[in-house]
Amino acid sequence: MSIIRYRKARVENIDVFYREAGTPGKPKLLLLHGFPSSSHMFRDLIPLLCNDFHIVAPDLPGFGQTDMPAREGFRYSFDHLAAIIDGLTDAIGFDRYIVYVFDYGAPTGFRLAVKHPERIQGIVTQNGNAYVEGLSEGWNPIRAYWESPTDANRNALRDMLTPEATRWQYVHGTADESLVSPDGIGLDNYYLAREGAHDIQLDLFLDYQSNIALYPVFQAYFREHRPRLLAIWGKHDPFFLPPGAEAFRRDIPDADVRFLDTGHFALETHAGDIADAIRTFFKP
Repeated sequence: MSIIRYRKARVENIDVFYREAGTPGKPKLLLLHGFPSSSHMFRDLIPLLCNDFHIVAPDLPGFGQTDMPAREGFRYSFDHLAAIIDGLTDAIGFDRYIVYVFDYGAPTGFRLAVKHPERIQGIVTQNGNAYVEGLSEGWNPIRAYWESPTDANRNALRDMLTPEATRWQYVHGTADESLVSPDGIGLDNYYLAREGAHDIQLDLFLDYQSNIALYPVFQAYFREHRPRLLAIWGKHDPFFLPPGAEAFRRDIPDADVRFLDTGHFALETHAGDIADAIRTFFKP
């Protein structure tokens, strides 16, 4: 039986929640979740990998059990999210690690890699994008907000924060919806229903354009440092397309790119396959 501990660390005057499992001394693995989820999305993966890795899975600020400071006193940007996670790794002694990135976790983790290339021992990108060809037309409403950040365009995105939209993200592209636990969907919707949560998410929607602006920087990091990279994607993701996974080979020719017959939240249906791929790819 795996033992998972649930901890908090103080970073920039907020409590950052994280799950920790495995044995110190094993290769370190940092798991970074995406929208609208939390480290709960790794609940099936962690027990499968804890014998081989020392695992830490934090909740980003404004998500899950990490503090959700009011927007008036806290900057909700991807630069700031990355700074908080960077501070967490310093606080807990995660000095060299493999980083698993998904969705919002990708621009967060890639910022860490650019800042501290010496710390990155490998990358697992599960539907974590760094190339414009990986962006689907599903981004068009958010693009409209970037181009014209009016109240009307902001409010048009509130439909993406409804319980129905959350469920759709989980089940779209899956071959068998009965394999998708309702627990993650329900928990995400609980967190999204908190007072102020919608406007925080809308702020991050607006700031997502900063990630695309950094794609050339991320790609330069890939070319210069050639980290060991496993791209394992749900091929029916409505937001991040397979060409985004294949593009990693352009900058890291020996990247291992694999596709699963599922959607955005691939861990919901293929945690075992992803765990096996990680364990094999990073086998000493």
